[in-house]
Amino acid sequence: MSYDIAIVGAGIAGASLAAAIGDRARVLLLEGEERPGYHATGRSAAFWSETYGGPDIQPLTTASGAALQAGGYLDPLGAVHIGRGEDAPAIAALLDEFAASPVALAAIDPQPLIPGLLPAWTLGVSEPTCAYIDVARLHGDGLAQAARSGTTLVSGARLAAATRRDRAWRIEIEDGRAFSATILVDAAGAWADEVAVRSGVRPIGITPYRRTMVQLQTDPLVPATLPFVIDVNGGFYFKPEAGGRLWLSPHDEHPVVAHDVAAEELDVAIAIDRFEQAVDWRVVRVERRWAGLRSFAPDRLPVYGMAEPGFFWFAGQGGFGIQTAPAAARIGAALLLGGASPDGIDPGRYAPARFRS
Repeated sequence: MSYDIAIVGAGIAGASLAAAIGDRARVLLLEGEERPGYHATGRSAAFWSETYGGPDIQPLTTASGAALQAGGYLDPLGAVHIGRGEDAPAIAALLDEFAASPVALAAIDPQPLIPGLLPAWTLGVSEPTCAYIDVARLHGDGLAQAARSGTTLVSGARLAAATRRDRAWRIEIEDGRAFSATILVDAAGAWADEVAVRSGVRPIGITPYRRTMVQLQTDPLVPATLPFVIDVNGGFYFKPEAGGRLWLSPHDEHPVVAHDVAAEELDVAIAIDRFEQAVDWRVVRVERRWAGLRSFAPDRLPVYGMAEPGFFWFAGQGGFGIQTAPAAARIGAALLLGGASPDGIDPGRYAPARFRS
């Protein structure tokens, strides 16, 4: 069977795009793993924050908020960015970065909101709109909506090569299967550049990075009222989870070759050391540790748009691909099939043409 659009990658990017376009085109969704969302989507820290990714990403996050809220994917959490006395310039810069945006931020004393916060951490910025995000349901609903719209999902389908002839792509899978499509969408996350190369398209320079997460049991147990806590200098973040547990990251980014990453002992130790420099809680045990992949273009903005005839980039969504998924899908659908992008967002700023020499 020939398809109008073949999407490589069934993580949150590919799933949300397929859901947005599946009722207007014959869509094929190819996933290299047996389970979609295995490498990045399924290992998310699961929060929605309008400041995460900085002011260049905030419009995409904010534009996604209404859809996420309407779908019941968000639950209240709230965030507090914390700093010590010497971090006053960083606190001021954070407030200044978002002063002209709709994001509600306010300078506060963080001590009353974070039990056990050590006395040196005297500065804070509240971000009350920060929320938990139900990543698994969001991703699953995207795949389900795509299926209802007629999208064909093929798992265990690693791309071997794609060749364009007579305005159509012949897409060859490593196990010998082949498909045909008019447009090829690269939503392969950390493998996006590899997919481009296998399709005879010049890569952009999208780099995969490893991010570490650990689940801790602490003494005392984490209160359910704890906000999402972020070091204003980017050294760590942590948030409460069910059963009084804590999810902690050292906010690391290690460039890697795209593969099935795992947490490394040194990064786990760094995370715990930074945590213990912020609060007086005792770490009882590390209950889980994992790592996920995030991938960035050279300018750290996502890449949406046609690069060469029939080849469409939908990648480079860093660690913010989940919280921006609804807006990204609308942009992708508008560029592929026509229609409106989210209000106030110019899709041209994300076009792959910006990387042409």
